This record gives sequence, C-alpha cells and structure tokens, in this order.
Amino acid sequence: MEGKYELVSEKEGIVALGKSRKEMDFSALIVQSGYVGFYFMPIYCSDAIRLQLSPNLLKLLKGKSCFHIKAVDDALLTDIRHALKVGYRGYEKLGWV
Repeated sequence: MEGKYELVSEKEGIVALGKSRKEMDFSALIVQSGYVGFYFMPIYCSDAIRLQLSPNLLKLLKGKSCFHIKAVDDALLTDIRHALKVGYRGYEKLGWV
C-alpha cells in the first residue's frame, strides 16, 4: 500500500499474550491527509517504555499507540529516534529481536 511503511521483527519463538508468533509489529508510518500516523507498538510492552518517551512526543499520542505528526522539527525527530531506541531495547529484553 502506498503511503504505508511497516517495521516488523521476524524471529522464531516470540511469545506474546500467551500466543506463539513468528513476527511482531514494531512500528509503522501511515500517511493520512492531515497528518502522518506513527504507530509505535513497544508502548504496549511496558509502562517503563512509555515513561521514557518525551512529554512533547506524548502530547501527539492519540489512542493507545498512534502519534499524529502534523509538523516535524529537529526536536521531534530526536524524540522519535529516542523512542525507537527505547522500544528496540524493550523488544531485546523480551527476546523479540
């Protein structure tokens, strides 16, 4: 699908919610008419991940895991990079990457 980009962890033996999986969604970007939806699945893994996200990024959170990005600046890009690193470490701790 044009305008949709997904990043998925593929690894044998992922167990989430009591179910064995071969892959786990990590993040996605979906281009909408008025914003870009940044879906960040590690936020579901633990409250510790959410607590490490910047307040400015959390202001953009709509729902459980989707951030609505309407404008980008260097500070927001730094916050997103940090979130991706924190999320990756969370997936590492769970053995999903």
